[in-house]
Amino acid sequence: MKGKSYIEWDDDIRLRKKTAMKKYEKELSEEIRFYEFQQYLFSEQWTALKDYANRKGVKIIGDIPIYVAFDSADTWSHPELFEFDKNGYPTVVAGCPPDAFSATGQLWGNPIYRWDYHKKTGFEWWIARLAHCYKLYDVVRIDHFRGFDEYYAIPYGDPTAEHGEWRPGPGFALFETIREKLGKKDIIAEDLGYLTKSVIRLVKKSGFPNMKVLQFAFDSREESDYLPHTYPRNCVVYTGTHDNQTMRGWYEHVNRRDRAFAKRYIGIKNNATAAWEFIRWAYASVADTAVIPMQDFLNLGDEARINMPSTVGGNWIWRMKKGVLTPELAQKIRLLAKTYGRL
Repeated sequence: MKGKSYIEWDDDIRLRKKTAMKKYEKELSEEIRFYEFQQYLFSEQWTALKDYANRKGVKIIGDIPIYVAFDSADTWSHPELFEFDKNGYPTVVAGCPPDAFSATGQLWGNPIYRWDYHKKTGFEWWIARLAHCYKLYDVVRIDHFRGFDEYYAIPYGDPTAEHGEWRPGPGFALFETIREKLGKKDIIAEDLGYLTKSVIRLVKKSGFPNMKVLQFAFDSREESDYLPHTYPRNCVVYTGTHDNQTMRGWYEHVNRRDRAFAKRYIGIKNNATAAWEFIRWAYASVADTAVIPMQDFLNLGDEARINMPSTVGGNWIWRMKKGVLTPELAQKIRLLAKTYGRL
């Protein structure tokens, strides 16, 4: 299809007419087998890597988004799962409403689930999706968890997110079904951002640990539940995530008032090694799990940032240089983990 989005294909194959499916399956058989072979090789290599990690006592956390891309195999092969019209076009798409950071909101453009249909099928697609995830990962972090409580729906074709509306999500019924079908699984709820009381209740009812990000803790204008002394045990603390600055980058560029608050709270004596003091507080907290990006262990600045949300290009390109994981660094990390009972 020469790289075109499926929405631009001829109607017969876009709408999966039987004659068109047979025709292209025959015409593209060699190309189809090529991609199947690629996927086979990746599966073999990934399985070997995961087995090796697990034998060493290392668990792998996989991050899955709540939504899928519009131009995806799922939307093309199972349009009944999404809010599409009879011609295969979305009626509404995902995003976030306007707030203090964005006057027109965030228009993500992902198709939105037809949750009533999913419920009728016993959330069959979600069960299959997560079951496959647990072949790849040991722990799954579900992005944008609040969307299961309420989601923001924007009319398809709108240029901004200003005219959307909040609608009820599947709520606890989805997670109750997941537990019935898959058993008790390790799930992390990504519950960052503005949270309503009903979202907080859903996270608590699910029993999943939620997220605490140290970089969000030091807004000197208000008391924050991201400050370590407020944590419950059932949570996962991060210095920062893939969407944040590195800890050093944040500390160097945050406004003077918030830096002063962080310096006072953390007890930072040397600005050059401040990142390690934040790591120490994460390890020392009561959070059951502490996740530290390698860039923070290496004390790198924003040149090592992974992702700038809502931007295209220049993201996900940082690579760790060979040789930077020295025995000395490994010993330093191990000693910190031992000191705070995290071995």
